[in-house]
Amino acid sequence: MTEFDIITDRSGTYSYKWDVKAGELPMWVADMDFETAPAVKRAIVERARHGIFGYSATPCEFFEAVSGYFGRRHGFKIPTEWMVYSNGIVAAIGSAVRRLTHPDENVLIQAPVYNIFYNSIVNNGRRVLSSDLVYDGNGYSVDFADLEAKLALPQTSLMILCNPHNPVGRLWSREELMKIGALCKKHGVTVLSDEIHCDIVRRGREYVPFFSLEEYRDISVCCISASKTFNLAGLQSAVAVIPNPHLRHRIWRGINTEELGEPNAFAMTAGIAAFTECDGWVDALVDYLFENRALAQDYIKEKIPSLRPIEGEATYLLWIDVSAVSEDSVAFTERLRELTGLYLSEGREYGEAGRSFVRMNLATQRERVLDGLERLRRGVEIILSEGL
Repeated sequence: MTEFDIITDRSGTYSYKWDVKAGELPMWVADMDFETAPAVKRAIVERARHGIFGYSATPCEFFEAVSGYFGRRHGFKIPTEWMVYSNGIVAAIGSAVRRLTHPDENVLIQAPVYNIFYNSIVNNGRRVLSSDLVYDGNGYSVDFADLEAKLALPQTSLMILCNPHNPVGRLWSREELMKIGALCKKHGVTVLSDEIHCDIVRRGREYVPFFSLEEYRDISVCCISASKTFNLAGLQSAVAVIPNPHLRHRIWRGINTEELGEPNAFAMTAGIAAFTECDGWVDALVDYLFENRALAQDYIKEKIPSLRPIEGEATYLLWIDVSAVSEDSVAFTERLRELTGLYLSEGREYGEAGRSFVRMNLATQRERVLDGLERLRRGVEIILSEGL
């Protein structure tokens, strides 16, 4: 048994994920069921013992910790002067949309994609423009001809990239990112890249930060955070990495004008510990998560052959094609939850391109993964025999 197999009761903690009925199993929102790394817990407890939780600053040590971490794990030590602190990646994306675009301009995405991107665009009075990823029945690729046609539109001023991609699990290659960067630069489009899942990558595969592409740094705004890797989303802490000083000033101005740049009392302490003391823990976490992914993919192929799991290279989220059972993921997930208590994310919330898919969060104990897979098998059998 590993530390990731230990089940911690999350009831009574105001958990967004676990606010469910008794007996239900939530495997939807991208929130791990593992306790954070021991070094992070120790740092937070020590900070709590101090007993005073006033306004907090963002020290140089925090940015240095982020820089060193990326240098060790991803081969690129980020210059600290490129960084701007924000109260979360979603906050940074929303602010960037407001600062880098005008009302009614197009913000390009690649559906099916993280549902909050849509909110960040629409809620700010901009237009969603999707260059849908191409699904061939096994995986996804970029339609570069369609991408260029939509980037070339005069009203397209920003592209939100998801690297690695949520929910399909694609890890974009250097070649693919270079092509995207070249097209965006050619047509005067800034790239806003959400790289929150960058650590959860299959062994032997390379995550390429968009800001590491020297040719396209002048159009690059990348968002990173400890929240997914270390299960610290509730501390609301992130960093925008912006090499271009003029672009960086615009983002800094927006974040600070909107009062999104002050950390809570635990964010710095937890972040510094995470980025400086936990490399071995992250290695063990990634191994565990990809063992869960292999288990789930094999189980579905063998025992639920009417479903098709997508072979993801990154994230702890499994994207599943349920089209042979239902073209309506909303009806499917609602019926599945009603029948079995299994709560999955319905694919249509990631765009119309996801209408016949569901997303399963595998960042939980193996016992629960097996429970969830059994519930999924049982639910599919009933739906196939009785209908929705």
